[in-house]
Amino acid sequence: MKSQSSEVLDLAVPMRALLAGARRKELALLALARKLVLAESPSDSKAAVDACVVIATEAARGLGGRIKRHRQRSHGDVLEIRFGPRKGSGQKPVLLLGHLDTVWPVGTLRHMPCRVADGRLWGPGTLDMKVGIAMALTAVEMLGEADLLNREIVLLLNSDEEIGSPVSRPITESLARECYAVFVLEPAQGLAYKTARKGTGNWRIDIRGVGAHAGVDYEKGASALRELGRVIETVSDWTDLRRGLTVSVGVAGGGTKTNVIPAEAFAEVDVRIARMSDSPRIERKFASLKTADKRCTLEVTGGLNRPPMERTRGTVRLFAEARVLAAELGFALDEASTGGASDGNFTSALGIPTLDGMGAVGEGAHASHESIELEHLAPRTALLAGIMVQ
Repeated sequence: MKSQSSEVLDLAVPMRALLAGARRKELALLALARKLVLAESPSDSKAAVDACVVIATEAARGLGGRIKRHRQRSHGDVLEIRFGPRKGSGQKPVLLLGHLDTVWPVGTLRHMPCRVADGRLWGPGTLDMKVGIAMALTAVEMLGEADLLNREIVLLLNSDEEIGSPVSRPITESLARECYAVFVLEPAQGLAYKTARKGTGNWRIDIRGVGAHAGVDYEKGASALRELGRVIETVSDWTDLRRGLTVSVGVAGGGTKTNVIPAEAFAEVDVRIARMSDSPRIERKFASLKTADKRCTLEVTGGLNRPPMERTRGTVRLFAEARVLAAELGFALDEASTGGASDGNFTSALGIPTLDGMGAVGEGAHASHESIELEHLAPRTALLAGIMVQ
């Protein structure tokens, strides 16, 4: 007998069978995840990221994946893999979106080993987001074995997400335009899928004053640091929590010696916006910054990096489908929004329905206790498989 939730959605896939399959494959999934984690891949090391690309390529090729490697000069290569029917089969593809780069430098494994303990898999890059990649490949394998690959699945693994996706963004956007939906393999928000993310921007403010001896020629100097203090107060006051807009000066500095009027100062500013409509306004505010002391000059560089992923109708529809499938698996699925950004921000801004946080459940992304919870691995993998072909 169907549950009440399944009456809302005509289920095309046997979710309980997928769950059983995911449980059978859990050890193999963990083995692949460990292999990826042991291939340390910081964004700033092309050789390291490319070595991880090779591991993902071998795993995908073993599943019949059609490989396209977008080679890069100064960043890791970007890996595009296609499974199932080719384009022109009558249905638009679905895009699975992930990244192989991490924030952890090579050598981190020496003090943060990859290990299973206390019901978790620990190690750098486990949660963000190599386990999510292993989940995606396992989900594809399950669908292929069950003869359920009824549409083309495109898996894109980027090499530069942690540094703003400078080379992968156009590839991501081009592929997303082919697809009816994008599923992002970033970590879950608690146990929830993410239906909204803030957009992110980074600005730098450089101020040049007039240097002078602080005792002999004080009146001849114009302190860049004093001017910077005024500017920091100004930009910080642009924060509007009701609108989900935050402006945070995270790094600042200037001056040379205590007995010298500072001739130079700078600040680096993080901006988060929940609404795309706030982008032009914040851009204008930075562009209009001026110094109070006319002897000082000011230069502003930077801008919005990722647009916000707003909670659109298309994304809400995808989440509703996922929630029904989760109920068939025996658990409740919630939705959440977050102040962090992902490559899903790019695809959502194009108008492509995008659902995020579909990877592993755990804690400690970018922290020394990074880990994933093993108990959620099979159910979340089964859910990912089911939503891909629904």
